[in-house]
Amino acid sequence: MRIVGLTGGIASGKSTVSNLFKGKGIPVVDADLVAREVLRKGTGGWKRVVAAFGEDILLGNGEVDRARLGQIVFSDPAKRQLLNRLLAPFISSGIFWEIVKLWMKGSEVIVLDVPLLFEAKMDRWTKPIIVVWINPETQLQRLMNRDGISEEQAINRINAQMALDLKRTKADIVIDNSGTMEEMKEQFEKVFVQVTRPLTWKEFGMSRNGALWAIVSIVVAVLVYRNTLTAALMVYSHKSSQSGGDSGGNRRNKLISLIYLL
Repeated sequence: MRIVGLTGGIASGKSTVSNLFKGKGIPVVDADLVAREVLRKGTGGWKRVVAAFGEDILLGNGEVDRARLGQIVFSDPAKRQLLNRLLAPFISSGIFWEIVKLWMKGSEVIVLDVPLLFEAKMDRWTKPIIVVWINPETQLQRLMNRDGISEEQAINRINAQMALDLKRTKADIVIDNSGTMEEMKEQFEKVFVQVTRPLTWKEFGMSRNGALWAIVSIVVAVLVYRNTLTAALMVYSHKSSQSGGDSGGNRRNKLISLIYLL
C-alpha cells in the first residue's frame, strides 16, 4: 500500500487538490473530517475539550462552536498547544482505523490529507509527501476573502501553522497554487501520474493483496516441503525394510506420522 501525504497551509488550496484526487477515484483520509467526528457531542474528545475550555464554547445544541474555539486558540499559542495535546490521540486513532478500513477493501494507493502532517510527525508514515504551496501575499488575501476576517486575524491563523516555505523544503512534490485553477490542475495531472505509478515490492507487501500473496506462498512452500520430505522418507524406509524387516516398516510409519504433524 502506498500512503501519500498531502499537506499545505490554510487557504493554500490543499482541499482542492484533495478533491481532485477523490475525483480520480483515489480514496482520501481527511484529518479534518476525523477531527470533526472526534469533537462530536458526547465523545471522549468533546469531554476533554469542554473540561479544558468551559461550556462557553458550546452551541445551544451542545455541539462545539468551532468558530468560537478557533478564535480562542488562534489568538493564544498556549491554548492552541493544549487543544492539540487533548485531541491528538483521538485524531491519530481515527486516522489509523480509516487506513485499516481502506486496507481491508484492497486499496493500493490512498491519500492522507493532514494539515499538521509534519507537526504531528505523520510524515514518517507517508511517501511521497505533497505540499500545496502558495506565496504569502496570495495566501493572506485568499484567507481574508474566504473567511471574511481582518488582516490581523488572517495573519494570526497563518502564523499558527508551520511556515509554508519550511514545509516546502520537506516535500517530495510541490504544487504551486499561486496562479490560476487551470495552472494548478495542469500540475496535478503530472503529480497524479507520479503517485499512481506501479507499487514497489515493499509497498505491494504492505497491501492486502501482498499479504494474501505472502500467506499463499508460505502455505504452498510448506506443502511442497512436506510432500518432498515424505517421498524421500518413503524411499529411505523402503530400503530399510528390505534390510531390516518389520522394524523398517514400523520406523517408516512413525516418520510419516511425524511429517503430517508439521
